[in-house]
Amino acid sequence: MSLSRREFLQMLAVASAAGINLGTAQAGSSNQKVASSVKANSASSNMYEVPKTGNVHILHYTDCHAQLNPVYFREPSVNLGIGSMKGNPPHLVGEAFLKHFGVKPNTPGAHAYTYLDFAEAAEKYGKVGGFAHLRTLVKHMKDQRPGALLLDGGDTWQGSASALWTDAQEMIEAQKLLGSDIFTSHWEATYTAERMMEGIQELEDNGLDFVAQNVFDNMWGERVFKPYVIREMNGHKVAFIGQAFPYTPIANPSWMVSDWSFGIRDEEMQKTVDKARGEGAEAVIVLSHNGMDVDIKMASQVTGIDAIMGGHTHDAVPQPTVVSNKSGKTLVCNSGSNSKFLSVLDLDIKNGKVADYNYTMLPVFSNFIEPDAEMQSFIDNSRKRKITLDNERIYGKRNGESFVMEERLNKVLAKTDSLLYRRGNFTGTWDQVICDALIEQTDSDMSFSPGVRWGTSLVPGSDITYEDMMTECALTYPNVTVNEFTGEQIKGILEDVCDNIFNKDPYYQQGGDMVRVGGLKYAVEPNGTIGNRISEMEFNGKPVDPKKKYRVAGWASVADPDNIPGDTGVRIWDLMEDYLTDKKVISNVQPNEPKLKGVKGNPGLNPEYGNVT
Repeated sequence: MSLSRREFLQMLAVASAAGINLGTAQAGSSNQKVASSVKANSASSNMYEVPKTGNVHILHYTDCHAQLNPVYFREPSVNLGIGSMKGNPPHLVGEAFLKHFGVKPNTPGAHAYTYLDFAEAAEKYGKVGGFAHLRTLVKHMKDQRPGALLLDGGDTWQGSASALWTDAQEMIEAQKLLGSDIFTSHWEATYTAERMMEGIQELEDNGLDFVAQNVFDNMWGERVFKPYVIREMNGHKVAFIGQAFPYTPIANPSWMVSDWSFGIRDEEMQKTVDKARGEGAEAVIVLSHNGMDVDIKMASQVTGIDAIMGGHTHDAVPQPTVVSNKSGKTLVCNSGSNSKFLSVLDLDIKNGKVADYNYTMLPVFSNFIEPDAEMQSFIDNSRKRKITLDNERIYGKRNGESFVMEERLNKVLAKTDSLLYRRGNFTGTWDQVICDALIEQTDSDMSFSPGVRWGTSLVPGSDITYEDMMTECALTYPNVTVNEFTGEQIKGILEDVCDNIFNKDPYYQQGGDMVRVGGLKYAVEPNGTIGNRISEMEFNGKPVDPKKKYRVAGWASVADPDNIPGDTGVRIWDLMEDYLTDKKVISNVQPNEPKLKGVKGNPGLNPEYGNVT
């Protein structure tokens, strides 16, 4: 049974009175004013009342992936750290996470930050996120903190059907209404460089600053975007430097940004920090889409950064990681995904430098925050738009179709008796459904599905709507492929992807989780060396023959659209719609988990993982 609002708030009040930290969502004192839009009991303790400290105030959200309405989102049960990353944030899951951060079990914080008892806790606490609820919280924090700025860490335009169908316009309008102040990017580039530039111009015309120090024009070697801005807040100058996802042309189609080069560019970052300091910046904040491990390494090498507000890896980390370097210390913060969290960083600047800070990460429980009326009206009206699909490369046979978005989004394709989720190093139940569909619908031996981290969750007993299905596959290069690969080639593909994830040098980790695999059993040694991590590959109970060819289905090829190997012409959402409507009920989904070697006892691994040594 779900908690009533009264029961939920009574629990918060009791927990606060007992001194319990609800996942660092701190309660305020009884004499604080409680915003009418944030539901509270008469007792006064409220997880969304964060005492203001300092004189510079930064709000941060990231990786919302175009989820305008509240969602369910299960945090990973496998997030392995290897080498120096083992046992350190963000590579902690479940009870190890709770212990490290001092979060009590069976609390809202435990549900927000971990996978533990997810379906039961989701029923109790409800959905998370939603731009109408997030806007209420942002406005509340800005009211408490004059001059506060909202940072958007990117991956904002992509991840929903409606964002795709409107060519990102829906999310551009939502960003303006939310009140975002500074922005950087990753998946925004998958709408093509031209469209990205158009959208950024519209946002900047509305007063938002887009920053990215690490994107350069290939011909002239000049920056494409301004690297930083300096904003004055309560009499103090603060520089905000942008760091777009450094591997955009590798993780995503390079032809979409063929005139641009990216990269981490530590030396350029250091020059940018020094320049901003030379212009009077008393604090330097990097708005990053590197991923947390990369941010931690960068913080150890580049000096003069006070805080990195990070994204990309979707890590929800309730306390900053404090990184020492040769000139001081840098806070590394990561604010989760799907508008599930809002981070609040208060800095106290004295004598031209940061003297102290306070950091609070707030889970956005949508059942207990009143939705902002203006944003909710925008979302409701946006879904009622009639649109016409107008991009043959993306939509194929559906190009030219006209429909009201809400009617298609609400179409029920099937029901699920299983918990469906994506996030995790190796697989998820949603990915398993996709892999099974690829094999069945294309009559293939095996299937590959990209290890993207975006995609929401569904609890058992839910309808699977067209909108739900599209949250797992709404991208701009959706073609389904079927190719013949030898066993040796299949191993090579798995080895390459595995090194992108488990290279012991974070600067060689190029994003995403392990490619999802259907029809193939294998073992993996994350601590192994490049080319030697994958073993024990089996198909139909027999060892994979290195020389034999196998029929392998996949989707989301990053190749040039006119030269996609094995292109079937089918779009992934059409294949999934056919599969789900045929099945009617999705039940007993068993993810194809690889055997794991050398990671037993790793705190980034669910202790109940089935096959581990």
